[in-house]
Amino acid sequence: MNRWVLLCLLGSLLLIGTSPPPAFAVDEDAILGRWYTAEKKALVAIYACQDRYCGRIVWLKEPKNGDGTDKVDANNPDPNHRRDPIIGLQLVRDFKFDGNNGWRGGKIYDPENGKTYSCKMNLSGEARLKVRGYIGVSLLGRTQIWTRAAQE
Repeated sequence: MNRWVLLCLLGSLLLIGTSPPPAFAVDEDAILGRWYTAEKKALVAIYACQDRYCGRIVWLKEPKNGDGTDKVDANNPDPNHRRDPIIGLQLVRDFKFDGNNGWRGGKIYDPENGKTYSCKMNLSGEARLKVRGYIGVSLLGRTQIWTRAAQE
């Protein structure tokens, strides 16, 4: 009887060890590329930055103010950066892949209010990125869906 149990356990382990990963599992670089923010107001290029992932704004739907001047980071808490252009601004930083279609431990900056929030991102399929900014715990936050831009 013990031998039978042992054989069943070994057989199960072999099956588990050789089964393919889930169809929606991704590798850590799957997040790389260009992503439209919610409502397609901006395009963010996500890239590897050392052993983490970061992203910069590379396009704005409305890059100019009403007076024709370029939009700048006017709400930045550091007065030395309030004249920095929004295009080129680092929006997300310091993300690490969690091995489960997600990137954690990062920060997201909101140029509309000058605040930085904790953030996590989850890839849903190949073209949808759930971006959740929060304060303290993830329950106290807001999620946006970003969509992958077509490759040129």
